[in-house]
Amino acid sequence: MARPAYAAHARFVEPARAVSDLRLLLIGTLVIEAVFQASVHLMEPFLMLVPLAPPDEVLGGTTPRGLLIQLSSFAILGLAVVIVSRRLHGRGFASLIGPPDLTLRQLLRVSLLLGALVLVIEFLPPDLEMLEQADMRPWSQWLALLPLALGALLIQTGAEELFYRGYIQQQLAARFNQTWVWMVVPSLLFALAHYSPSSPPTEAAQYVIWSFLFGLAAADLTARSGTLGPAIAFHLVNNALAFLLYGDAGGLDSGLSLFLFPTDQTLDHLLPPDYLSEPDSFYPGDLIHSSFLLELVGIGILWVGARIAMRR
Repeated sequence: MARPAYAAHARFVEPARAVSDLRLLLIGTLVIEAVFQASVHLMEPFLMLVPLAPPDEVLGGTTPRGLLIQLSSFAILGLAVVIVSRRLHGRGFASLIGPPDLTLRQLLRVSLLLGALVLVIEFLPPDLEMLEQADMRPWSQWLALLPLALGALLIQTGAEELFYRGYIQQQLAARFNQTWVWMVVPSLLFALAHYSPSSPPTEAAQYVIWSFLFGLAAADLTARSGTLGPAIAFHLVNNALAFLLYGDAGGLDSGLSLFLFPTDQTLDHLLPPDYLSEPDSFYPGDLIHSSFLLELVGIGILWVGARIAMRR
């Protein structure tokens, strides 16, 4: 039985009810993931043939053009979702996102409120001690790149929401009435997709936990609104904060950052002194420290802000 707060979700899910076979969902999910992973692995050979940028720039996101290409490549994921949904379930793009006009209005409203909220939290008052350690990209260059950066981030976040909260969440909700199924399963898949085996064990586990809770928040926003608009906005503002404000000079995904820190300076400022020297072994107790808890609180703040913007 759907909760009253999720009444809009029933309308959102309705287009998926006609073809809700779990086998088709499993096949579709595997095909979409296979296409996307193939695009990732073929990126370097593609760039050797079509030299838009050196492969290292794109794979590492270390320059503006490299990161723009990397983020824009998520269009392949979005296109795969749309094609699979059409072929296997007879559903078009609009059925995956909700009513287009409402989706766009909610996307803009939530994006503006959360964007303003993030700027207030980050810069009022500014952390002058931290910013003094950073080199600042020229304002004119950063502002000139901002529309392209937001467009590329919209492609990336929109494609991920289309897959996890659109296709998978809708198809599961069309088959199962239990709220936990269509909230938890896509969030688990989203979290596992963000697992990084090359990262230190504690950091990798924290990122999985963070991603899972982020997925639950996005699923809740989708269910309350009946469109992908708020979830995309929630995801967009979060990723804009991660990609567009702070980065390590020459580090991964730093190509569009306004403030560039010497390597590890952002971590040095935010994490406990012994965190960077963590061993390769993993202990559950290592997961809990103040900086990680603050990151989880950050999800909650953005979620509440999105709820306020939606007035739900």
